[in-house]
Amino acid sequence: MKTNFKELLEAGVHFGHLKKKWNPKMSPYVFMEKNKIHIIDLNKTISKLEEACRSLKQIAKSGKKILFVATKKQAKSIVAESAKSLNMPYITERWPGGLLTNFSTIRKSIKKMNSIDTMKEDGTFDTLSKREKLQIERTREKLELNFGSIENMNRIPEAIFVVDINKEHIAVAEANKLGMRSYAMVDTNTNPKLVNFPIPANDDSTKSISKIMQIISEAIAEGLSERSKTIEEKAKIKQEKAKEILNKDN
Repeated sequence: MKTNFKELLEAGVHFGHLKKKWNPKMSPYVFMEKNKIHIIDLNKTISKLEEACRSLKQIAKSGKKILFVATKKQAKSIVAESAKSLNMPYITERWPGGLLTNFSTIRKSIKKMNSIDTMKEDGTFDTLSKREKLQIERTREKLELNFGSIENMNRIPEAIFVVDINKEHIAVAEANKLGMRSYAMVDTNTNPKLVNFPIPANDDSTKSISKIMQIISEAIAEGLSERSKTIEEKAKIKQEKAKEILNKDN
């Protein structure tokens, strides 16, 4: 996977924040200051992005899950679409406190949502009064909003990918507490040392977020594709061995 410098430039990935908002820990990734705005060094972005992509591809290839987190309005739909296309869990509404550090409690809420669905399927729901139905529907809607996007996350994910670590500081703190691998877009107003794989990039512009998410998604999709090929190859080998045994017996 090769990242294109020109594409990053056109997407405005290099635009940082005003100098007065900067975090000095981002200094290794700042190229220059222009009109009181910090400009991110895109060569550093490419290097860090490729490093993150290689690592994320391996996680996907191993069959483990990556949780995507982005609750800011300009990132929500981009991240949700990417995560859905990869069949990965995501949070684009409010971060449920304890999602990682108190995962067993969160799983109970997801199970409650699933049990309501079962009630609807087996006819139990139809036997309830109008008032009870309304209460259950409201509960289901609330649970769907908070946990629908992580419904199939049966265990703690292998890694977390974040857009804007300042906004998602609780998610980053929980991941760090558990020693989870963390990947993030880091703008000039953040502390890149809070994540294992920082990607220096403008985390406010939809064009910049889209471009980084596209590159990240392609790497993960490659890993998933390689995994399915490996599974198919293993299945073929098993079938061939089974045929050999049958032929020998005959």
